[in-house]
Amino acid sequence: MRANETKFKTVIDKNTFYFYNPAFQETYESYINSLKETLLVLKNKVETQGLKKQHFEDLLADKENGLRALLALTGFANESLKRLITVVRVSDSKELSKLLYKDKWATDENNIELKEWGNTKITNLLKNNSHFRKGLVNLFFEGSTIPFLAQTLPLFELKKLSISKLKFEVPAMIDTLVRYKEKGSYSGKAENNPEYFLAEIFSEAGVTFEKGDLTELFKNEPVEKRTMDFIIPNKKNPQIIIESSFLVTTSSGQGDKSKTEGNIKKLISKYYPKAKFVGFVDGIGWYVRKGDLMRMVSAYDEVFTFHKDEVERFKKFIKKELKK
Repeated sequence: MRANETKFKTVIDKNTFYFYNPAFQETYESYINSLKETLLVLKNKVETQGLKKQHFEDLLADKENGLRALLALTGFANESLKRLITVVRVSDSKELSKLLYKDKWATDENNIELKEWGNTKITNLLKNNSHFRKGLVNLFFEGSTIPFLAQTLPLFELKKLSISKLKFEVPAMIDTLVRYKEKGSYSGKAENNPEYFLAEIFSEAGVTFEKGDLTELFKNEPVEKRTMDFIIPNKKNPQIIIESSFLVTTSSGQGDKSKTEGNIKKLISKYYPKAKFVGFVDGIGWYVRKGDLMRMVSAYDEVFTFHKDEVERFKKFIKKELKK
């Protein structure tokens, strides 16, 4: 066997710094070039023939990567689009349903166990259902004018549904570049986190809290215990224990999470019988998994969402409970 110094020298002297597979690089570069050329052709059509929905419908119908090109143009992530399609499927907004021809492609839906569509499902619908294509184009042309979407989508995402992007206007293209660049930073900002939002509410109301393990659970139930998002006013004498679960995707783990919360409720009832166990349960991920949702909400003494009406109800709830 080689000496450690020799092995160390190998890693230093023969370091490649960046790994890449030349064959993959060439293939993926062809894909990128295809998207670029597709958008250049579309740009030429818009400039010479005017902005027409038919150009974009043809793009989605005729080009294998037509949807990818449209998403690149607007800066809308593929995962965000799938999430938005799920929102449309469960929404009761008549205006949104009409704009997207929902009754022509979202038939026989089971809202109890509704699952998010994958790329294959969406690709097949684009290819075989003209109403789905028209609806998707309408979404990018007129989505920002729909009150339901304006109230539901974060402003960071809503701004991507801009007709100026479809016109290839330079300021709009710069906007797309900036949003692409800042997406990770935007998502990771603490201020955009539900827990941060709750902490702000407590700060404004002068309510003290702690996070982490409940004292008695830590001592007596080290295996079953879990860290808590908010413990009001403190770990030793909790009056309100809060857990926040905001999910934008669905997963099999939701069933496990709902069972875990049920077990935690039993422990809290045992060691802190006077404390209230409260849950903030929100997001499309819970909306479409109603079986898991029912088990989840059953674990809490009270449940809230981040809807503005619910936030106000929560503020009143906190004041009332702390006066007892």
